[in-house]
Amino acid sequence: MPSSDDYKRQIMQDLASGNVESLDNGSSTTTENYQNFDDFAQRSSKEERRRLFGRSLHPSNIPTTQMEPELQKAIAQIKPNERDDVAREFFSHLKKRGLDDRTLEHQLGLSSRHPNRMSADDVSKLASFTYHNHPDIFQEVLADQPAILKFLSNPIVGAALGAIASRWFGNRH
Repeated sequence: MPSSDDYKRQIMQDLASGNVESLDNGSSTTTENYQNFDDFAQRSSKEERRRLFGRSLHPSNIPTTQMEPELQKAIAQIKPNERDDVAREFFSHLKKRGLDDRTLEHQLGLSSRHPNRMSADDVSKLASFTYHNHPDIFQEVLADQPAILKFLSNPIVGAALGAIASRWFGNRH
């Protein structure tokens, strides 16, 4: 049986090349072909990513109990400046919902409310809270900061990414 890293690698290759079978009957609205996940993350539009992540990366599809450890591992692997950007995005969107950074710092037990001083564990707590309580904000931040997806390895998360790849590339083989 392949490891979850092998499975994830295959999903990312499928996402990059479009070599997947369609899971739905809809046609693809894009003609892009990406070399790898980084190319996809850099060249796809935020709106395209938002549409793709909207259905698949949601607590009703991937339970919070499975997503939280994945987020923790993924956030620990992204570059510190990307981690700061992710935290800043979460705080910005949550503030629009009436949750200020000071309240979140205390509620979640964060070591700091300043993104550039937050540990990977702090950003993971913030991401998990958002995924569970505000999945639309979580999806929005991932559309802005797709680097996190590259490091998710759970097979269920990989299956969701496979579904994303399938929808993305539609009928292309």
